[in-house]
Amino acid sequence: MKKAGIFKKTLILVLVLVVPGFLYYLLTSQGKNRYKPLPIFGSKQIANTFHQVKGKNVPDTIYHTLSDFNLTDQMGKPVSLKSFDHKIFVADFFYTHCPTVCNIVNANIRQLASEYEKNAMVYFVSITVDPKKDSVTALKQYASVIDTSKKWVFLTGDTSTIYSLAHKGFLVDALQRGDNDFIYSDKLVLIDQNKRIRGYYTGASTTEVARLDDEIKVLISEELRKNDTPLY
Repeated sequence: MKKAGIFKKTLILVLVLVVPGFLYYLLTSQGKNRYKPLPIFGSKQIANTFHQVKGKNVPDTIYHTLSDFNLTDQMGKPVSLKSFDHKIFVADFFYTHCPTVCNIVNANIRQLASEYEKNAMVYFVSITVDPKKDSVTALKQYASVIDTSKKWVFLTGDTSTIYSLAHKGFLVDALQRGDNDFIYSDKLVLIDQNKRIRGYYTGASTTEVARLDDEIKVLISEELRKNDTPLY
């Protein structure tokens, strides 16, 4: 009986020591793009401040970040960029009466959102490019039909805010060319906790969505290390 207790305690100790290290190894060494930091997209500027690297002063870099916005979700609640403070999120543009590709993209997002349902760091955001038709009521009905995760919000607002956010913030296309005719990006955009763009992924491609899944995990690992958060 005593030996069994000692064995159990030893096994727990081994798991505590080995499993986190193994997970860290998987995140940083195995698979495409898991072993290196993700790129940062958008314009870059050299700052007047410096940081030390091996005893040398290296200029800091100011990266493109999203500007704040004010939109409304499918429950009628106001949502701004501050709503995602200290969060990683994936954003895309769509409209509820989109005939084809949106259904494929949203099926892929639904699968990802389900995977990260219990992860407090990760959220998903879909922004309509047709706010005139996609009211709060329309978005709520749409979300109920596709059975979305609580981690996935749908946003509407005024056209000028949404199109400016797409062009100047997420650096993707979004415009209305005619009645029920919209030009918008099919990309899923990965945003880190500093509001920087870290990746673009074709939302209808299972291969690209799998890469997004991998790189969300890379960002999570990056944030945990940066904040010195224990992995166990």
